[in-house]
Amino acid sequence: MREKDIESYLRDQVKRHGGIAYKFESPGNIGVPDRIVILPRGRIIFVELKAPGQKPRPTQVRQMQRLGFLGCDVRVIDSKEKVDDFIDEVKLNEVHAT
Repeated sequence: MREKDIESYLRDQVKRHGGIAYKFESPGNIGVPDRIVILPRGRIIFVELKAPGQKPRPTQVRQMQRLGFLGCDVRVIDSKEKVDDFIDEVKLNEVHAT
């Protein structure tokens, strides 16, 4: 499975559950995560997508660490199953937040 297919699946699943998954590009800042997922109640999660079994490059790791140090929620997802797990987790958190 290609990274592009997983990214498309994430975008569609987030939208299906009431969120937005913006493509994230930041000129001059290589390695930023692929998507900014914005969920109901203002929850924001940065997501780096990978093909199954692939790991983030060093520049991506540094960018994710920078975001994490600032208190941001940053994830790496490399399969449709992990997208489903992610959606289940954020849906569960949404239920507990109400």
